[in-house]
Amino acid sequence: MMKKTKSKLIKVTASLMCTAVLFACSNETESVKTSSDASVAKAESLSTIGNQEIASVINKKVTYSDEDFYSEWENATSIQLNGNGASYDGDGGVLIKEKAITIKTSGVYVISGKLDDGQIIVDTEDKGTVRLVLDGVEIHSSFSSPIYVKNSEKTIVSLEKGTENVLSDAENYVYENSEDDEPDAALFSKDNLTINGSGKLIVKGSYNNGIASKDELKITGGTIEIDSIDDGLIGRDLLAIQEGGVTIRAGGDGMKSTNDEDASKGVIAIEGGTFEIEAANDGIQAETSLLIADGDFTIKTGGGSPETIVSKENNRQGFGEMSTSSTSASSETESDSAKGLKAAVEAAIGGGSFALDSYDDAVHSNNSITITGGNLMAATGDDGIHADTAILVNGGSIDITKSYEGIESQAITIADGEILVHASDDGINIGGGNDGSGMDMQQTGSAENNLLSINGGYVYVNAEGDGLDSNGSISMTDGTVIVSGPTNAGNGSLDYDQSFEMSGGLLVAAGSAGMAMTTSEESKQNAIMMTYPGTQSAGTIFHLEDSKGNTILTFAPDKDYQTVMINSPELEKDATYTLYSGGTSTGKASDGLYADEDYQGGTKVVEFTISDSVTWLDETGVTEAKSSGQGGMGGPGGGQRPEGTRPDMFSDLDEETKEKAERIMEQQREGSITMEEAQEQLEELGVEIPMGRGPQAPDEQ
Repeated sequence: MMKKTKSKLIKVTASLMCTAVLFACSNETESVKTSSDASVAKAESLSTIGNQEIASVINKKVTYSDEDFYSEWENATSIQLNGNGASYDGDGGVLIKEKAITIKTSGVYVISGKLDDGQIIVDTEDKGTVRLVLDGVEIHSSFSSPIYVKNSEKTIVSLEKGTENVLSDAENYVYENSEDDEPDAALFSKDNLTINGSGKLIVKGSYNNGIASKDELKITGGTIEIDSIDDGLIGRDLLAIQEGGVTIRAGGDGMKSTNDEDASKGVIAIEGGTFEIEAANDGIQAETSLLIADGDFTIKTGGGSPETIVSKENNRQGFGEMSTSSTSASSETESDSAKGLKAAVEAAIGGGSFALDSYDDAVHSNNSITITGGNLMAATGDDGIHADTAILVNGGSIDITKSYEGIESQAITIADGEILVHASDDGINIGGGNDGSGMDMQQTGSAENNLLSINGGYVYVNAEGDGLDSNGSISMTDGTVIVSGPTNAGNGSLDYDQSFEMSGGLLVAAGSAGMAMTTSEESKQNAIMMTYPGTQSAGTIFHLEDSKGNTILTFAPDKDYQTVMINSPELEKDATYTLYSGGTSTGKASDGLYADEDYQGGTKVVEFTISDSVTWLDETGVTEAKSSGQGGMGGPGGGQRPEGTRPDMFSDLDEETKEKAERIMEQQREGSITMEEAQEQLEELGVEIPMGRGPQAPDEQ
């Protein structure tokens, strides 16, 4: 039967759908909202930011004084560099001895000229502020830091408008005592340091770091270019940037804070500016909190994301051994970490534009991550966004173009925003702990705390492994979720241990049949699971309409598929629907989902009536949930297997082969054979397990 139908505009959020079809949504809206609010509140409780605006959090943690911002200067002492020496004019305390120019009192010092081999030292005896106005200087030191703030209540480096200032050091420093290790940067301060102005500062750190402060480092203006052997920009207690342009090429970390002894310190707070960072290790690393309210960031770490992403086991072999129990951002050896944005306690993004290309996680926290705004694009060799404890997304745009796993944490709450994920393994994974998805990693926390909660927003997942994967439960109350799942039978578009209750929103999931799951029968909304007798080609339209010919959904999966699962508020109990396959549409598709389209030319596959919360279909009509290996099956609560267990991926094997396969996996879990050895032995039995997942027991994630 050929079909042509004119559809209504598809409503893709629960609130819009309720307005359009009015089928008891009014009775459920308040309870759904309460559930949604509770989920978000719980997510906020796991975040150190909570429901505060990130800009306001920064304002509480960072205080700028008037002198932190550039102002015209007067009553200054002038220091003129003249190649091999210097002279000065003014009332300031300046001591010139051999290659050292030492400033002994607070005040304003305007420095110009070139020093071929020497050093400016700030070592004041009073409590005032020293302001160094760099008015076109070039200082090279063959033995130490070109500028060394040894002792000062506060030092301000002002970059004069229209000037270029250059600092460079040698590959080796000479210290008075063999035990000394300071200074260790081309611009080094043992006390508070501020950089302001509108001029340019070029720093070449040939010995170790570029610019470093042992206390607070604040930047409120200027153009700064750093090329350093190790780290680029360091503020031990605080690194705060309000505006300016920063370009860093670092053999270590790009920007970092390092105080791990005081929970109120070790913060990085950025309110604006432009950042171009290329680092061998982490791009921006905070020892406690990384807070970003705005800014334009281009960050590449570890040489960037690999062209081909392999399993975590193999990935680590090429980049060192990862830590499995990290509590400090610096507890990993530096050579092990090449993350884009990294924090030990909290990474929070409230705005800005991010282009992240990282060998390791693009955004990482050993505790929690909060995203409330901004535009983030990431390509990574590991996880796109990873937090050991919790992730809250409440706004913004996230586009993970390449990853091993897209988003991973013990608890993930999506309240708002747009999320696009491409993953070579799982798209969104509820695991927990440090990189909890890896087979060699231990899951942490109880299953009750393992929850993916979707309360709004738009989510598209394209995964070679599981699309949405929870070592616990999944809950959805609003929003739109589209899953382009795996093509191999060893993974599923949906995968969860306990339950997937859905009370609002639209969920569409297409993928293979071997491990396919649906939402739980306890869901307030109805779902259908269609299993085709064979694989459907990518782009083949799946079209569903009601008995009046109104379009419920038109969807063209962007990968080959054998199952399509839909949970929608437009699927009513006791109502009759017709499913068509193929055909064309003149409408506009977003991630395969058509809206306001004209569908025609499809072939009728099946007509059916919904009688339960989950309706299983094949080309013959309504059928029962099937076990793995038989062309599709139901999720927990589906009546085919115990709550919280995975389907038996070996159900189609004879008993002898099945026993051998299970014994091989048991040996791998015990550690008596490696994953690769298990894979080889399974293949000898004729059992194919996707390498992206590795040999696991049927009840493992």
